[in-house]
Amino acid sequence: MKKFDLLDGLVCPLDRANVDTDAIIPKQFLKSINRSGFGPNLFDEWRYTDHGEPGMDCSLRPKNPDFVLNQPRFQGAQILLARDNFGCGSSREHAPWAIEDYGFRAIIAPSFADIFFNNCFKNGVLPIVLPEETVDSLFKECAAQEGYRLTIDLAAQTVTTPDGDAFPFEITAHRKHCLLNGLDDIGLTLRHAEKIKAFEEKRKAEQPWLF
Repeated sequence: MKKFDLLDGLVCPLDRANVDTDAIIPKQFLKSINRSGFGPNLFDEWRYTDHGEPGMDCSLRPKNPDFVLNQPRFQGAQILLARDNFGCGSSREHAPWAIEDYGFRAIIAPSFADIFFNNCFKNGVLPIVLPEETVDSLFKECAAQEGYRLTIDLAAQTVTTPDGDAFPFEITAHRKHCLLNGLDDIGLTLRHAEKIKAFEEKRKAEQPWLF
């Protein structure tokens, strides 16, 4: 998992509430359990004007010019600005996979669905909860200023605007540690690889019939 520390990123505004995980990555793309390759199908039904299926060359598909991800000013965005209850619906982990694979490192919203919120941390995406009035202000600034960027300092737990306004956000110490060090659940376990190996050898010696 990629480390997350300081991000100065272009912002892409998705001005919709209650965005569910089937909109983030539609059900027909859930056949793969690899974490990569889902970026081209992020928000597939909004992003393209045809019906997407696995294996299609997305570079050849007709795009919806009105959807934010297709607008030139938001190309290369790393911060997704969203509305209430982002990531609701089914618990598919493919949703944060698609968001991360597209290139987003952080999502800012007034609220998130619980399971999606937890899955983001496990996949290197930082979901940030800010007050609704703050998010409203960020949407207005983003609309008014092309190339609008925010600076996210995970160590300091702040989101800073180009004008220097800094907004604090909450995160648990454990999740902060994992993101700063690029540790997912497997990475956390592998830190104890020698202890696990020693335990397995001891167990094998004491109860060889189990092996």
